[in-house]
Amino acid sequence: MDIKEFKAGSYRKGYEYHYFLPEKINHSFFWTDGVINELLEKASLKLGELNSFSRFVPDTDMFIIMHIFKEAVVSSRIEGTQTNIEEALIEEKGIEPERRDDWKEVNNYVNAMNAAIEELKTLPLSNRLIKNTHKTLLSSGRGRNSRESTTL
Repeated sequence: MDIKEFKAGSYRKGYEYHYFLPEKINHSFFWTDGVINELLEKASLKLGELNSFSRFVPDTDMFIIMHIFKEAVVSSRIEGTQTNIEEALIEEKGIEPERRDDWKEVNNYVNAMNAAIEELKTLPLSNRLIKNTHKTLLSSGRGRNSRESTTL
């Protein structure tokens, strides 16, 4: 299928509302735009560099885990948490009581990410996966009493 002819989906009318129904994307696409080829070549080169870099990392699983913790700490700061990566990596009993909610939020993020990755082995990217992940994210800490955690 020529990528120029692909339509992402269509708007439909439901009862008193409109919604967007996405099109399936499992087509074999082709394109004639040289810019796309150039971008794909650059992306392939960067993936090759990343692959070769991974050979120098003694434990790639630990490397990925550390990045998940870093992302959890940085993302949780948006919500006002004060936990740093050193605190996120220690056990809950080693955290000062007044900082435990922040620690829990960061660790909920890590647990939610790990659970989502595991669920992707059997579930497609879907509302159910997102809801399950969100439930884990808000399971304890300040999020446990939020209205969103009960409505999803």
